[in-house]
Amino acid sequence: MNDRKQHVIKIAHELFVEKGYQATSIQDILDYSGISKGTFYNYFSSKSDLIIALFNMIYKQLAQERNELLIGQNPSDIQIFIKQIELLMKTNRDNKLISLFEEVIFLNDLDVKQFIREGNFRLLYWVYSRFIELFGEEKKPYLLDSAILFTGILHHNLKYYDLAENLGITIEQVVRFSVNRVVHIVEEVAKSGDQLFKPEFIEKWLPPKNIDEGIQQKLNEHICMLKKALIQCEEQIKYSELLDFVQTELFNTKTPRKFLIESALSSLKEGKEIFGESELKKLLDLVSMNLSQNNETTVQ
Repeated sequence: MNDRKQHVIKIAHELFVEKGYQATSIQDILDYSGISKGTFYNYFSSKSDLIIALFNMIYKQLAQERNELLIGQNPSDIQIFIKQIELLMKTNRDNKLISLFEEVIFLNDLDVKQFIREGNFRLLYWVYSRFIELFGEEKKPYLLDSAILFTGILHHNLKYYDLAENLGITIEQVVRFSVNRVVHIVEEVAKSGDQLFKPEFIEKWLPPKNIDEGIQQKLNEHICMLKKALIQCEEQIKYSELLDFVQTELFNTKTPRKFLIESALSSLKEGKEIFGESELKKLLDLVSMNLSQNNETTVQ
């Protein structure tokens, strides 16, 4: 995403928070960002498209930071999961996302409502996937139920936390309390063998897509690791932008342009002394798997 488009999204975000989404017009966004109407419509098809781009930009950054918390850590460490949930809460609060969600969900905007609905399912899938890492494959039959219960417990605890001002309770306490409750729930339902929703149901609830979430997560984690290798590298900006491009092209475009991805990967190969040949090969393999999920041929 180019700097100018990011600037427009940032200005729109500020206006949505200050004036409200519905009260902010496209003309307001043009006036405050200093772009023409033609440029706006070159970037976004509508105001709905813009707010979806805003949500996507924020949650892409969240996913990257969430994955970075796992680098070099044991995925079964529940303390890492707690930090990841705290990060989610902080992201929502810092960006005033809850108030935006509450406003747009009641508007008759089917695209935005569908986007939020799909986002809720993706979050549920991520929690379910993390629960498998936390509690083990043997408890998998009960982990979708547990993930649903956890998101409900967390949501309602946060709701009443917002109402109980000045009580000295922190977000960290709310998250830890909610996680501790679900640990006991997992053990109880696994012991009783009680099951409501079968794990395969989550695949039916997710929006249609070809990308495998597990492969996508591995690629995101690997890209984060490669970026860490660029610290104090003279060509840090160049290689970081190439990695960002590969990530964006694969996950934020409907039809990834294979020839552009191959070009970016070819340029990344020039940094084999920085990254290491084995790490670059792993990157190529993960990109190939992602492309094959999109019915593309593999990258050579």
